[in-house]
Amino acid sequence: MESKPSIISTSKGSVQSDIFSGLTVALALVPEAVAFAFVAGLSPIVGLYGAFMMCIITSVFGGRPGMISGATGAMAVVMVGLVSEGNAMGGEGSYAGLQYLLITLLLVGIFQSLAGVARLGKFIRMVPRSVMMGFVNGLAIVIFLSQVNMFKSGGSWIQGTPLYTMIGLVALTMALLYIIPILHKKAPGALIAIIAVSLLVLFVNINTETVLSFIISNGGTGIKAGLPSFALPQVPLTWATLAFIAPYALILAAIGLIESLMTLNLIDELTKTHGNGNRECIAQGAANFVNGLFGGMGGCAMIGQSIINITSGGRGRLSGITAAMALLFFILFTSAYIEQVPIAALVGVMFIVVIKTFAWSTFNILNKIPAWDVAVIILVTALTVIFDLAIAVICGVIISAMIFAWKNALRIRARKFIDEHGIKHYKIYGPLFFASTTLFLQKFDIEGDPDEVIIDFEESRIMDQSAIEVINKVAESYLQLGKHVHLRHLSQDCIRLIKKAEKICDVNVLEDPDYFISIDNYRKYQDNL
Repeated sequence: MESKPSIISTSKGSVQSDIFSGLTVALALVPEAVAFAFVAGLSPIVGLYGAFMMCIITSVFGGRPGMISGATGAMAVVMVGLVSEGNAMGGEGSYAGLQYLLITLLLVGIFQSLAGVARLGKFIRMVPRSVMMGFVNGLAIVIFLSQVNMFKSGGSWIQGTPLYTMIGLVALTMALLYIIPILHKKAPGALIAIIAVSLLVLFVNINTETVLSFIISNGGTGIKAGLPSFALPQVPLTWATLAFIAPYALILAAIGLIESLMTLNLIDELTKTHGNGNRECIAQGAANFVNGLFGGMGGCAMIGQSIINITSGGRGRLSGITAAMALLFFILFTSAYIEQVPIAALVGVMFIVVIKTFAWSTFNILNKIPAWDVAVIILVTALTVIFDLAIAVICGVIISAMIFAWKNALRIRARKFIDEHGIKHYKIYGPLFFASTTLFLQKFDIEGDPDEVIIDFEESRIMDQSAIEVINKVAESYLQLGKHVHLRHLSQDCIRLIKKAEKICDVNVLEDPDYFISIDNYRKYQDNL
């Protein structure tokens, strides 16, 4: 990701850039929202409503200006089971799955907003760089594969002339996206490319798949509809309903927040700015809650559309607001025109997004970073493609944490010496916690040590209850042999948890940091013990 700043401008943007980038994003949102609605087993208009409401609410109230939210594949995959089971619960032909989805979104919104209020957004800092690189690489591959599926018609791969036409139009769109910024840096390249290719197809009468034919081939009828209307979900309000929707709500809330916060972090890096994760959590929750009341499928941040936005110059809230309002305008008034946009033009834009999303610097650093980090990058990338973002990130963070714990466990060491009074000193270095307790125990020669032993923790840190227990174990072992052990430089919290602390813990180290037991005072110590 170090190479991103050379590709994406870090300028603050302008009103003009925000408007043009917003229009480009709106065009790209249409097939994405429709496709994800079909994945979840819903009507296309439910996906479009969801994209509109997610985009407008998070753009106005979210913590990351320039980031685009909408209906996403990561959440749509989870919704499949929810909608299917809901339909079965409602009976044949009831289509109750949508109603169960809507009430689930109300719960998702509450969970996500509570996460923001509890300031849990800060925990995204716990995601290591290797996981972040695996995340963007995996998402780039997922976006690429989703666009490759656009080369299908009726579930089968297109062949012959239609295939060559599609490839040619995609290549033309990509070429325009590279050429236009060279001719004019502030020109809305993606929007111009989409319009140019659409006009070419229209006037030359090229036979290729359009947004309308794509919707029809997937069982829809078009994108024209009215305004979203308020309606409470029509499901029985019982404990059985809550037990059914609660697990789905937790999973959807977690996936939505993880993808949104990861995307926020990525946009922060690309634009050299800083978003507010907790505010974004609350906005995501509010947007999903509103979706549950107005018939949208909900969603979260969209990395593809967010990259389109910032590469097109969108930096402020106006870009997201423009995208949302333009999408609503398309639905209400200009659906006939938007439905004529060639799918190839949108695929070309998304292929450029893939190129700019993938962390190409990964290949340059593979032989320069630890092997464990390389393994985490590859693992997270693979899990993102095979399963979903949430599983990939959670596994990546857990494995990174285990690697960190193992490495720090090996850092525990002890400097041993016997002073002029015949007292054995153990000066401990490194963190003492659950993973390092075994090595800590191996440092001591309890049976061979003299009768007086000092264990100094000045250069160590006691991290958890396992560390307290192993210190107690060492102390007890010495005491059982009739030997005197003194623990130095422990915090007051640790001393309170040490058994027989009044006998073995030196508490005056602040007044006398060079304190040691001398032969002259040895008898006095024996009397006190």
